[in-house]
Amino acid sequence: MIGLGNEYLQNMSTDPTKAQDWLQQRLEPHISKTRITSIVVGNEIFKTNDHVLIQSLLPAMKSVYAALTNLGLEKQVTVTSAHSLDILSTSYPPSSGSFKEEFIQYLQPLLDFHSQIESPFLINAYPFFAYKDSPKEVPLEYVLFQPNQGMVDPNTNLHYDNMLFAQVDALYSAIKTLGHTDIEVRISETGWPSKGDENEIGASPENAALYNGNLLKLIQQRKGTPAKQSVPIDVYVFALFNENLKPGPVSERNYGLFYPDGKPVYNVGMQGYLPDIIYTSRATTIKILNLWRVVMGLAVAWFILDMGDKMRMR
Repeated sequence: MIGLGNEYLQNMSTDPTKAQDWLQQRLEPHISKTRITSIVVGNEIFKTNDHVLIQSLLPAMKSVYAALTNLGLEKQVTVTSAHSLDILSTSYPPSSGSFKEEFIQYLQPLLDFHSQIESPFLINAYPFFAYKDSPKEVPLEYVLFQPNQGMVDPNTNLHYDNMLFAQVDALYSAIKTLGHTDIEVRISETGWPSKGDENEIGASPENAALYNGNLLKLIQQRKGTPAKQSVPIDVYVFALFNENLKPGPVSERNYGLFYPDGKPVYNVGMQGYLPDIIYTSRATTIKILNLWRVVMGLAVAWFILDMGDKMRMR
């Protein structure tokens, strides 16, 4: 999975040759040596409240898809975009999930396009935020995939024992209200910070290890959500490394599974999956052997699934 930044959307929406040029420079030279399965056009566009950007999203996606078709890659590489859960006006119970009214005029044709080209709808889902905002109402066990009473959707009688699956099914319900049951929902980002500000309740290495470790087990089991049990959950974990220069609260810099030197922040069962680090005599130069092989096109989800396959072969 590779990302096309929000800053490119407006130009690509009006000039399809920009998409062609971008693919020829950023995708075509690497496609034969790297497993690239999708292009994510923009990230959390609706959260920006930038109407020009929002209106540019679908035309930009169409330009990228047309360029892929010209290159004969439209079957190999899908076109999608990643969204925040903020696009939902209702998420509880999951069967009542619905989109915010002001976004429907954009989401309806967007979903029609997803259906047409058979590409997944991506969501960035963080149960951490729900717990941080309401720690007295949201059980910690429910968001960390630990044993808990859970909740039963009164409309479907489906039982949910974790919030992430409830969030995904709420999105499926919202998509259904716009006439689609043929679009798969995938999680483009989820994770838990190992450190946070004083008011970021729950941010700790212990909770981060539980969240990502238990999520790993669900992926290994190829479990689906209660409403989509036959569709194994597809997840990209955020993030591979801590980002020390990222702005915002402390948590934003501490979602990584690893420190920049390759050492694990906590034990989630993935030690040994990063290449060796070589430090030169100059402190400013750090060479990570084969890092591009790891980061480009493989992503954290590849590590998780690959590890699961190896465990099953033992």
